[in-house]
Amino acid sequence: MGIWLRLAFLLLLLRALGQPAWPAAVALSLRWLLGDSVFCVLLGLAMLARPWLCPWMPHWLSLAAAALTLALLPSRSPPGLRWLPADMAYIVGILHLGLAVRARMRRHPPDTFVDTFERRARAQPGRTSLVWKGTGSRPVTFRELDDRACQAVWALKAELGGLAGLLGGESAALLVLDSQTIPALGLWLGLAKLGCPVAWINPHGRGSPLVYSVLSSGARLLVVDPELRENLEEVLPKLQAENIRCFYLSHSSPTPGVGALGAALDVAPTDPVPTDLRAGIKPQSPALFIYTSGTTGLPKAAIVTHERLLQVCKMLSLAGVTADDVVYTVLPMYHVMGFILGVLGCLELGATCVLAPKFSASRFWDDCRQHGVTVILYVGEVLRYLCNTPQRPEDRTHTVRLAMGNGLRADVWKSFQQRFGPIRILESYGSTEGNIGFVNYPGRCGALGKMSCLLRMLSPFELVQFDTEAEEPVRDNQGFCVPVGPGEAGLLLTQVLNHQPFVGYRGARELSERKLVRNVRRRGDVYFNTGDVLTMDKEGFLYFRDRLGDTFRWKGENVSTREVESVLSLVDFLQEVNVYGVSVPGHPGNHKHVQTGEVPFGT
Repeated sequence: MGIWLRLAFLLLLLRALGQPAWPAAVALSLRWLLGDSVFCVLLGLAMLARPWLCPWMPHWLSLAAAALTLALLPSRSPPGLRWLPADMAYIVGILHLGLAVRARMRRHPPDTFVDTFERRARAQPGRTSLVWKGTGSRPVTFRELDDRACQAVWALKAELGGLAGLLGGESAALLVLDSQTIPALGLWLGLAKLGCPVAWINPHGRGSPLVYSVLSSGARLLVVDPELRENLEEVLPKLQAENIRCFYLSHSSPTPGVGALGAALDVAPTDPVPTDLRAGIKPQSPALFIYTSGTTGLPKAAIVTHERLLQVCKMLSLAGVTADDVVYTVLPMYHVMGFILGVLGCLELGATCVLAPKFSASRFWDDCRQHGVTVILYVGEVLRYLCNTPQRPEDRTHTVRLAMGNGLRADVWKSFQQRFGPIRILESYGSTEGNIGFVNYPGRCGALGKMSCLLRMLSPFELVQFDTEAEEPVRDNQGFCVPVGPGEAGLLLTQVLNHQPFVGYRGARELSERKLVRNVRRRGDVYFNTGDVLTMDKEGFLYFRDRLGDTFRWKGENVSTREVESVLSLVDFLQEVNVYGVSVPGHPGNHKHVQTGEVPFGT
């Protein structure tokens, strides 16, 4: 007889005897919540205090029923109840977050991230917003960052002869190395003040992938780091043929046909930018384009709306991060984790963000100690590299209390905490273009997220059987997808609903349509195909197992075999090219498959 049948039988027995059910329920709840040892101690104390508790003691028959309940039911609560307090706390948190974002988006015009930033710059102008660890290491205040943003607007107006194009919905693109993060961030904030969507392009791309990235963003303006001169000059004729204006983020230009913004930025005023210039923004208007890993070909420009931008920024608050925290990130600006969650999340919250232009395992903890860092952001490889450094006596001498990220393997999780102390690890799962995400809020080692029946009602998804060769879900006789059982590997499909839309990619509609699966559980439903294979145990914890598609992982970066093939095919003496991933000795973090839909960074 199952636990629920036994519990129902006992409740019916109590009702038949005319006795209250609360003594049995209280006894069972205390045992499940406190454990046998603590419960027995409390029971013993209650017996000693019996003379004083007699007026409140239930009838002997009720006590007998409570004893019977404890004897017949297991010592541990069912999986659905064991995590109930944590589940409810998390659901309350995400509902509060969602309602707060929804309320801001319903204003006319919407109260966007930029509005919060401007309010904070006025209220706390001298507060440190960023600490730059690159060349010329120094703090950056909210006033300085806001001044840079305003100067960027007026400099662009001077160089472009007006802002008509940027105000008309045209997008811009940034191609900069991490060493230029602060100037590029000021430029991005300036464009955001105009309501102009910006594509932050991976600076490691060259040739055809770079051209495709710029053109697919719809950018009419491209600002380039002068260190990437060769990358630009390789593709400049193709960009100019599309009437794309190009500028270097420097004081001079060595390339004919390419301007320089440096001088205009120096002399531009810091006058405030009128808010009515972005009055046409709507919640689902694009705020940012972040590029996918290109696991099914060339990178695609995933649309990050103003509403989604705020939702990701608010994840720091959901994790318990406050304005008093100091957040350290070494992740690049062209990914969600480094830019939106890290930099913009801190600006939204008012916390201080320490920015390192390049990851250094040997300097990581020294930076944390120097700046009193309390929160670090990671992708799985970051923590693995830290664990591989030589041990030092001061490994546990730091103020870090929380690590947030994704893609962390269970063995690295354990090694990291054993070596660097009981730092809380908040592992999550999500993709740039995905419509839902998972968070491992209880902290189960190795799990990427936790699900409950209530949370699944809010964010429906399915784990279904799949065909590895076709990379498609398996259908039953009625044409519906076949769900997998607990512990079985299944392809993750997330339902597309009004409150969790799939915005898709910029460009041709078929790019987005390919990611949708219809008639999954019933006629007419629509799901987003993540391409990730997960398992879920009986307690609702989710684990990564595989990723469909031809990809491999190198130094933390997801690489498409098709993209490598297209480059190698340009070599004259190669008649046919086939690329696939293999394990490389001495590089345990590199393998065929990726761990999350979010792309980690290259080191």
